[in-house]
Amino acid sequence: MNELSQQQCEACSFDAPRVTDSEIERFKAAIPDWQIVERDGIMQLERPFTFRNFKQALAFTNRIGELAEEAGHHPALLTEWGKVTVTWWSHAIKGLHKNDFILAARTDEVAESNVRAD
Repeated sequence: MNELSQQQCEACSFDAPRVTDSEIERFKAAIPDWQIVERDGIMQLERPFTFRNFKQALAFTNRIGELAEEAGHHPALLTEWGKVTVTWWSHAIKGLHKNDFILAARTDEVAESNVRAD
C-alpha cells in the first residue's frame, strides 16, 4: 500500500494552493507511472491503464467513479476497448493539488487489485 494513498484529501476551494515544484517531485516519486501533462495551461496527472477487453475497462472505470464519489473529487475518464485513461486535476484551482496525487495513488491500488482479481 502506498503511503500517499493513505493520506486524507482536503477540501479544495478556488483559493487553495497548488502544489509546489518540490511537492510535485516528492509526490511524483510515489506514482512513477503517472505523467504530468499540460492542457490549456492547466497541469494534470494522467495515466493510461490497459485491459484485455472492454468489459474489464468498463469495470475499472466504474471502480474509479466510485472512488471519485467517495472523495468528492472527479477525474476525466476516457474508456475505450481495452484501455482507460485517467486524468486527475483540481478544477477549482485550475491545476494540481495534493488531492490529485493522493487519488492517483488510490487509482493505482484499484488497478493493482484488478490485476490480482483477474
